[in-house]
Amino acid sequence: MPPTLASLVQHSALKLTVRAGADRLDTPVRWAHASELADPVPYMDGGELLLVTATNLDAENAESMRRYVRRLAGAGVAGVGFAVGVNYDAIPAALLEAAEEAGLPLLEVPRRTPFLAISKAVSAAIAADQYRAVTAGFEAQRELTKAALAGDGPADLLARLAAHIDGWAALYDTSGAVLAAAPDWAARRAARLTPDVERLRDRPAPASVVVGDSEDRVELQSLGTGRRARGALAVGTGAALGTAERYAVHSAVALLTLTTARSRSLQGAEQRLGAAVLRMLLAGQPDHARAVAGDLYGGLLDAPFRLLIAEAAAPAGFDLLTETMEAAAARSGEALLMVPEGERVVVLAADGGTAVAACASYAEAQDDRAPREGGAEDSDVVVGLSAPCGPIAVSAAYKQAEQALSVARRRGRALVEHEELAAGSVLPLLADDAVRAFADGMLRALYEHDAKGRGDLVASLRAWLSRHGQWDAAAADLGVHRHTLRYRMRRVEEILGRSLDDPDVRMELWLALKATEAAAPAEN
Repeated sequence: MPPTLASLVQHSALKLTVRAGADRLDTPVRWAHASELADPVPYMDGGELLLVTATNLDAENAESMRRYVRRLAGAGVAGVGFAVGVNYDAIPAALLEAAEEAGLPLLEVPRRTPFLAISKAVSAAIAADQYRAVTAGFEAQRELTKAALAGDGPADLLARLAAHIDGWAALYDTSGAVLAAAPDWAARRAARLTPDVERLRDRPAPASVVVGDSEDRVELQSLGTGRRARGALAVGTGAALGTAERYAVHSAVALLTLTTARSRSLQGAEQRLGAAVLRMLLAGQPDHARAVAGDLYGGLLDAPFRLLIAEAAAPAGFDLLTETMEAAAARSGEALLMVPEGERVVVLAADGGTAVAACASYAEAQDDRAPREGGAEDSDVVVGLSAPCGPIAVSAAYKQAEQALSVARRRGRALVEHEELAAGSVLPLLADDAVRAFADGMLRALYEHDAKGRGDLVASLRAWLSRHGQWDAAAADLGVHRHTLRYRMRRVEEILGRSLDDPDVRMELWLALKATEAAAPAEN
């Protein structure tokens, strides 16, 4: 620690005597400075021991000394050293009373102690403190490096860092989730800082921010050197970090950043292997794919999995989705096969696992943020998710995911599962501009006919088609005679120029009617 007034008083060679402010001798001394100016405050930075002989002071004037001492105390001066036996044989009572009143430490300097000796003592103590800090910092760096090279994960590194800073430390992934903390009790405290970590993540790395108060000061440091942070480190202490502690934190940030970069390189190699496995699965070669997958992806192929295809208009949203899934899989120990394909990514993830759940939660949060105009193409990310499958059915699962992706894009949703399409109705698929244009073109002439009050051809056509061409049943639904209905259907054929005996015509007319009905609520 830096020198204090107490350490200077205890210095046997200086022979200093405390005359006022004895209860504040633990004040750190940043420097010792001699000045005979009547107002030296403009030249002070705070923390100095001011050495004076009172050559230019009205030291026996009580009011003058009160103003002088108040100015010094307000500027953060650590204390005053008054040399006796030069201009005054003893410290003037006015100065002594002013120092006691302001609580400013006042030290008596004997004539045989030159100011230079005090300055040298302060300088030597500061240099010794800096040397201890640097030495401790290098020792911390060696210990942290050893922990990082051990390859046992970040837990040991965080434990050693927490011991060096006499506080706690925590590591976050890109989603803001706590990966590890030391001591163990710090995990709960660190989890409350996730919103601060998320805000830090949006700033270019490296970045830092201090949160909390003087009793629980937390410093957050981003990890990574690229466009986006790859994680964050939190260190909590009861006070601002000293030089030694700062060395330790900077070393931890550098080591964790290197570890992250190394992980990204390994991830790139795994990604290339995953691409080869995916190609073999799509080619209908599950045995070859399993042999190539080895221990890395073999476990994923031994149980049902989902195939999802994600694409994004905004790169940031794309990165967040993939990083969220990666972080979830890492926390649970799941294998995750992720292969970029141009502007989108193909993922194989365990059915019912945390990665698929994280993807669904991310998509749900995106849908809840705000209604989007223009559909999913304006959103951050769009995902199509296949039904559960095994290695032999990956090609079919890929088609399912593409179909779900297409529907998600058309409906303006962040995620659609293929099971929704298989278990649901085809009618929602008719809510498409192209289908509506087709329906409008096919039925416009009938609507125009009915609008002129010359019959109810659209309702009659709907009833006839719904009854599969049964004249009596359809006429009963309409409340008209069957001959009236036959006449109306002949008019439909004449107006449309199409024969209702053609099953394709009947199918097209039914879909056109349904598309019109599906569009009606949106237009009201």
